[in-house]
Amino acid sequence: MPRTKKINRSRSVLTDPEGAESLDRSCHSKTRDSPRNPKKLQAEPKSKKPRVAVLTAHQHPNRELYFPDPFNNTKKKSRRTHSTSGFTSYNSAIPLVLLQTQQLMASLQEPWLLENGNLKGASKEIRHGRTAHNMSSSSLRKKSDLTLVSKVRCGMLRHLLTNLQEVILGTKLTVLFPAIPLAIAAECYGFGRPWVFGLSLLGLTPLAERVSFLTEQIAYYTGPTVGGLLNATCGNATELIIAIFALWQHKIEVVKYSLLGSILSNLLLVLGTSLFCGGIANLGKEQKYDRRQADVNALLLLLALLCHMLPLLFRISAASVSLTEVPTLQLSRVSSIIMLLAYITYIIFQLVTHRQLFEAQEESEEHGDDLSEETPVIGFWSGIVWLVGMTAVIALLSEFVVGTIEDASESWGLSVSFISIILLPIVGNAAEHAGAVIFAFKNKLDISLGVALGSATQISMFVVPLCVIVAWILGIEMDLNFNLLETGALALSIITTAFTLQDGTSHYLKGLTLLLCYVVIGACFFLSKTPSSHGNAIDLGVKSAAGVIGA
Repeated sequence: MPRTKKINRSRSVLTDPEGAESLDRSCHSKTRDSPRNPKKLQAEPKSKKPRVAVLTAHQHPNRELYFPDPFNNTKKKSRRTHSTSGFTSYNSAIPLVLLQTQQLMASLQEPWLLENGNLKGASKEIRHGRTAHNMSSSSLRKKSDLTLVSKVRCGMLRHLLTNLQEVILGTKLTVLFPAIPLAIAAECYGFGRPWVFGLSLLGLTPLAERVSFLTEQIAYYTGPTVGGLLNATCGNATELIIAIFALWQHKIEVVKYSLLGSILSNLLLVLGTSLFCGGIANLGKEQKYDRRQADVNALLLLLALLCHMLPLLFRISAASVSLTEVPTLQLSRVSSIIMLLAYITYIIFQLVTHRQLFEAQEESEEHGDDLSEETPVIGFWSGIVWLVGMTAVIALLSEFVVGTIEDASESWGLSVSFISIILLPIVGNAAEHAGAVIFAFKNKLDISLGVALGSATQISMFVVPLCVIVAWILGIEMDLNFNLLETGALALSIITTAFTLQDGTSHYLKGLTLLLCYVVIGACFFLSKTPSSHGNAIDLGVKSAAGVIGA
């Protein structure tokens, strides 16, 4: 009579959790027929995936047993021997023990890996519930929310709730989102203007961070070049909308000051903060980036500076300012068309013909796998829809901020020119500012440069000439002639930035230098006290310079 023995269910080890039930049924249904017939000792599972079963019987020494190999799914013969201590040892048990230990460590390590951004080996549901902040309260809340979302039967509703929890609840600044409807209500019901100003600024804070998050998600699908360009485009949409509304109201000075301040803010404040924070996060070593990308942007910025300075020099060199008004306007319009054509060529150069020049360079060996280990948590089109919606809300709140600048000027004792050049660009560039700093902290300096330099290039080569063309269509006389002080500040900022980025490496001292330059320029405009309501505010410096030259 052959002896039979079932495999102990509690000691079964599975290499694949999905086949647990099939292996369990096969282990209980198969019996060992004869100790002399080893072919009947192996239980063949129904699933094609490799299975491993550890036999716990040790009463039968000197018996040959066959075990399925968990690594190549082939039969391996090993002799079982009886030890003096009464326990059974197998020559092939070492891989099984290692596999069992590896599975246990993976199950214990998986939450820690997920919290630190490593999604390898995680399921699709767990990947979709990842947060951007490590071990934060929002991540703990998202885990419970993920369980509730997974119980929703409707696939479309479940997808919408998942995106809501990733975009809205995936940040520590979620508590500031109620300021957005409060700012809209304060504007609609005529509350105090300072309240509208404060609530709008609070509402812009989480929106700026979420725009950087969405841009990073889209960059996984499009690459860092298009991602940085998209971040700059979404941030500059605010300046463009405000400029068009100001042109419609014939506030040409506000348009010029705000756009010039945006260029200075991106070159000195945004880029300086990114380099400084990236250097602090990587203290003791230099961050590397692609110098060719910085060279191309610096070249376009110099071209924009040339187009801005020629109308100013043309008017200064004339004996009478009134005789050069029409030629200056015509020169500005021709220069604007050339700048738009140059910017279109730059887009083709960046995305089509020389795309490899703008792609992020490979990191060093110690940081080479950081970018590859991260994966997007939302889809491409979901990110596009969320990005468009949040950019529209940013533009709306920025319009509220612009409308209440004069009230803030009266209550704070600051000039409107200082707020237009310094404060308004800071608010308008909040999106790309936050995005560039976050990318620099993550040692993705190429994307930070694409955000800061790309935004400055886009404003100087696209937004400013587009405003001149739109004003031409509307019958408004707007030229590229800026005040002598503003044009000089722009020239020095571009030259300083070009020298800072010429060697392809960065540290916190370079960022600190750019920040100090921005502080000095801000102090200069704070003391200038130029009124924005003056009709010839732009021409004051020109007339004084012309008088000096004529003397």
